[in-house]
Parts: sequence; C-alpha cells; structure tokens
Amino acid sequence: MMEGYILSVTQLNEYVNTLLRNDVLLGSVSIRGEISGFKRHTSGHIYFSLKDEGALVRCVMFRQNAMNMPEGIGDGMQVVLSGYASIYTRDGQFQFYAKSMRREGEGELYRRFLMLKTRLEAQGLFDAAHKKPIPKLPKCIGVVTSKTGAALQDIINITRRRFPMMNILVAPAAVQGTGAGKEIADAIRLLDGSGRAEVIIVGRGGGSIEELWAFNEEVVARAIYACETPVVSAVGHETDFTIADFVADLRAPTPSAAAELCVPEYEALNDALEYAKERMNSLCVDRIAREEKAIAAMEQGAAYGMCTHRISMNMARLSALETGLAASVRQGMSEAERKLSINAARLDSLAPARTLERGYAIIKKGKKYASSANELAAGDNIEILLSDGTARAKVLAGGKDKE
Repeated sequence: MMEGYILSVTQLNEYVNTLLRNDVLLGSVSIRGEISGFKRHTSGHIYFSLKDEGALVRCVMFRQNAMNMPEGIGDGMQVVLSGYASIYTRDGQFQFYAKSMRREGEGELYRRFLMLKTRLEAQGLFDAAHKKPIPKLPKCIGVVTSKTGAALQDIINITRRRFPMMNILVAPAAVQGTGAGKEIADAIRLLDGSGRAEVIIVGRGGGSIEELWAFNEEVVARAIYACETPVVSAVGHETDFTIADFVADLRAPTPSAAAELCVPEYEALNDALEYAKERMNSLCVDRIAREEKAIAAMEQGAAYGMCTHRISMNMARLSALETGLAASVRQGMSEAERKLSINAARLDSLAPARTLERGYAIIKKGKKYASSANELAAGDNIEILLSDGTARAKVLAGGKDKE
C-alpha cells in the first residue's frame, strides 16, 4: 500500500472484516464461555456476551439459527458456540456470530443462584401463604433503587401520570457492586419501619447476571421476607429472574410495570365511582317503581279489599265500644256522686254542731270533755259549750260528791 494512502472509516472496517472472514481459523471456530447479558430482540435475533476469567466477546445469533437453540438458555449458563469472528462494519465492533449453541454446564454465578434458591425455598421463604396482598389504593408507595438510575425516573413518571397526587417515598441504595445487597436490605427495613409506605417497590433496570447479583443475595431475601409492608420486586427485564422475585409478595417484569401494578389510574377510579353512583341511583329508582307498582296491584286485589272492609268493621266496633264505655263511666260517676251526697248528709247530721243545735251541751273541764257526772265534783270550774257560744260555771254538786 502506498505511503500516505488515506482510507475512510468504512474502508478500514471492511478491510479488517475481510481479513477476519478469510482467516482459516476464525472463519469456522468453536468457543467456550459463560453467557452474560442475554437478550432476545423482537426480530428473533439474540444478543449476549460470552466470557471467561480473563476476557469477554460480544456475540450475535440470528433468528434462523436461534430457532434451534436449546431451551432454558440464559445468563450464567456455560455453553459452547460454533460460528465465525467478524467486525460489524458500521460500529467497528468485533463480534462472534454464533451459528449453533450447546450447553456445556452452569456458570459459577448461576450455580450459586440455584443453590441459594433451593435452600431458601426449603426454608419456606417462597411460600404463597406468606405473601401479602398489594393494596388497591395505597396512600404512599416506597421505592428502593438507585437515585441516579432510569428505573426511579420511570417509576416516578408513570406514578405521576396515573395518580398525580400519589405520595412517593424513596430510600436510595446502590443496586450493583460490593455492598449493594446490604444497602438494599437496609433501605427496605428503613421504609418498613417508617410505617408511611403501604407498598414498597424494590428493583432496577436490566443488566447482566453480575449487574443484577445484589438482588440474589441472601441478606436482601431475608429483608424482604421479614418486611411487614407488601413488597413488589421489579428487577431487570421480563426474562430476568432473581431471588428477590421469588421472595417478594409480587413480581413485576420491569420497574415501569411495578408502578402500573401498584398505582391505580385516578381517572379510571373517578369514572368507576361515577358509574357506581349512577348505577346505585338507577337501582333505587327502579326498586321504588317496582314497589309502588306492587302496592298499586295489592290495592286493586280482592285480598286488599277484604282487609279494608275488616278494618272498617273493626273501627266501627271500636267506636261503639268507646261510646258505650263513656256512657258507663258517666253513669258510674253519677251514682257515685249521689251516694257521696247521701253519706255526706249523714255525716253532717252526726256532727257535734248539729247535736248542740238540738239543745244538747258539751261539758269541758280543763282540757278534757266530761262524758259522765262522776267526772265532776263540787267546786269544779267548767265550760259549757252551746250551739251559739260558751258559758262558764262552777259545779255545786257532782257525781263524786255522792260517794
């Protein structure tokens, strides 16, 4: 090549790609490693990385080859790929284009994941009986995630769109790297202890098994299991599964989906309330109309007429009894008044005053009335009570003087 010859970027990448494609070894080679960052595109193509202890290579498997891929392939799996190495000309990205894949074993992280999952499941941390229901209309939702991650913004945006007045309480925590598991567990305990959040979303965006590993740590699983507040896990994408997903009361495929599951739509709730009010009013009106119609039918029926007739007869009998009772009472009172008058006259005739009017007198000696001559003696001063007054006298001789 001549000195000073200038290539375009495209020419450079195409030239290097040609060298790689013409290389006898790289044109058809098999490589071994652990899958990481596994993603299946809507087109059917599969994108992932293959790594070992010292290096990593980007890999692509096109749809026609992916159709024959073994089932259950995902992050952490140890596989052998057959294909060729090349450069993606547009990006200058060195890639391995896999034509076939076979499973060779499980990667170390995936093996640890399965061991912990088996142990915690045996201890009952995944039991459905322990899972708490998610509130239909929480007053406040708690969020445990990175304060700088896209997951938090997705949750806030969707929550504000669905229910603008919803309270959001964020307990930030690192979601990957050393110590991330402890931070997540501490944040869960903090929100649960505050008593303010009625549901807690724990999660982050997608990533490789290494990036999501904090949610596979036992400390996080224990914190979720002990949490009194319902917990929704929202880790990665729909195809990602972590230990936190199995322990949580509900798993959401993504953080955005978690917000939709925990936060109702205000407009939908308002529409449902209005519909319920209209429905209740309609039911009441219909019920009243039916009852009025039934009453009208009863009034027209023979049974109702018989009842009315019997009521009228009983009312007449009651009126007659009332009249008779009043007459009896009046007659009884007249007879009682007559007898009272006779007795009063008799009593009056027996009164001392009437006796005195007939010429009798009452003798009083001191403070006592004399009823016998033997109670008097000569010289006693006495009072003589007459009908028109009192006279005083002295006894010349009394019954006692005979003795």
